[in-house]
Amino acid sequence: MADVVSPEVRSRMMSGIRSTNTKPELILRQGLHAMGFRFRLHDRKLPGKPDIVFPRYRAVIFAHGCFWHGHDCHLFKWPSTRSDFWQKKIIRNQEKDHEVHEALDSIDWRHGVVWECALKGREQLPLEQVLDNCASWLTSTELYFEMRGQKLQ
Repeated sequence: MADVVSPEVRSRMMSGIRSTNTKPELILRQGLHAMGFRFRLHDRKLPGKPDIVFPRYRAVIFAHGCFWHGHDCHLFKWPSTRSDFWQKKIIRNQEKDHEVHEALDSIDWRHGVVWECALKGREQLPLEQVLDNCASWLTSTELYFEMRGQKLQ
């Protein structure tokens, strides 16, 4: 199927997509701050420039968009146009995610991922559950944390 908008319009639309301060990230930040957690944002000194950094807990949380990181959920669908470009881009994003996680492991930083599908869409979880799970992980000694949407039967 051909794109329904012109290449110029599509380019303008895509350039408006942010990589920081996304809606899922803002939801997490607001909720965790209300729970008493204090953090830094997008620390360039850490691998991958994590979305939320908790120096006190030596932990970071990434708020991953399901499309941009190729998550296996209902929010991700391979684009039908320019498929070679998108496949290379998304696969490279996944490789970078793996490299960042390994780099964080090597410097003894814990890392968590909250997927967009945990916060929106038909598989979303209650916000309180997402925040409680993040808080429990932060105060634990677990090295890795992942929060994804709940698949409905």
